Amino acid sequence: MKAIILAAGEGNRMRPLTSHRPKVMLPLANKPILEHLLLEARAAGISDFILVVGYGGDQVRDYFGDGKKWGVSIAYCEQRRQAGTADAIGQAGGLVTGNFLAMNGDVVIGRKDIKKLAAARGNTMSVIAVADPRGLGIAAIEGDKVVGIYEKTLKPPSQLANAGLYLFTPEILDAIARTEQSPRGEYEITDSLKFIIATKAGLRCHRLAGWLDVSYPWDLITANEGVMAGMKLENLGQVEPGAVLKGAVGVGKDTIIRSGAYIEGPVVIGESCDIGPNCYIRPATAIGDGCRIGAAVEVKNSIIMNGTKIPHHNYVGDSVIGESCNLGAGTKIANLRLDKRNIKVGGVDTGRRKLGAIIGDGVETGINCSINVGTIIGGGSCIGPGAVVSGVVLPGTKLY
Repeated sequence: MKAIILAAGEGNRMRPLTSHRPKVMLPLANKPILEHLLLEARAAGISDFILVVGYGGDQVRDYFGDGKKWGVSIAYCEQRRQAGTADAIGQAGGLVTGNFLAMNGDVVIGRKDIKKLAAARGNTMSVIAVADPRGLGIAAIEGDKVVGIYEKTLKPPSQLANAGLYLFTPEILDAIARTEQSPRGEYEITDSLKFIIATKAGLRCHRLAGWLDVSYPWDLITANEGVMAGMKLENLGQVEPGAVLKGAVGVGKDTIIRSGAYIEGPVVIGESCDIGPNCYIRPATAIGDGCRIGAAVEVKNSIIMNGTKIPHHNYVGDSVIGESCNLGAGTKIANLRLDKRNIKVGGVDTGRRKLGAIIGDGVETGINCSINVGTIIGGGSCIGPGAVVSGVVLPGTKLY
């Protein structure tokens, strides 16, 4: 059985992190979201993949190639215009025969669920129970059948969200051919599924045991925590005497952990990093390749992407920092409101009491810069010494 993975979208809601990379290439535990999904599918017995690429497609091709590195076969289909999920699956449909899996490339689903779905009979949609169904596609269920799909409705009929993972028969391709453009100007797979629901066999329902969805930048923090929990990690770097590594801590080759560094796992540190001396790295932190974490620096529950430097007297908590950033000495990122309420970003309730900053690629800050909770800083911005930053900072902004 082949699997079609939809990896063509930019992910507008993930900006500024997707300004220079497709959403599926955002890192969790130092691996792209798409790689985690591919590995789980491989463990479920799937070895043939078709990746539908578009925005940033060259990055996906360059990273995954033909799949031999992962022991799988990968072919590519390009969606030149972002015309919806049904359009993407329809374009790749000519490369499959018989039943096939289709899945969104920006979710992480466990191998057991993928294996169960692959063994299903007939067209099947996966669903997952969610606490807050607002803003999601919600399924109405009767027995083991999906009888209705509702997109972002104000009064959802259930709390079962469409998880973006399907088993399809060739019948779906006929349904896609009959699908008309939605009001958004796209061909939506949920509209195609309505034709399947209307057939005698109908659309079956598969309830997932677990699901990590990434819709907003702060969702990366939660997903990173989930992926890192229970990971088996190894130390391939150099650890100086006097450094303390507790729990699961992965260290890449050519990385040095200097004396006085105190690291509590789970923590993943990439290759060619310089860590310490006398820094504190707390659980659920992923640090990419070529990073610098220096003296008197504390990093907690954060994603630090490749080439970023946090070298002197800094605090970073519950944040996502893009590639090639540099935080000046004394830069601090707040992550908790004084009234302890949930943090909102652009009017959106993140559902998090603790959230620091979302920082795009190539951002620099001067000494003693203070960044407030829930701040988003666009790529290429420069924040001057002593500045206090809140809200949304547009890309390329200069604040001196």
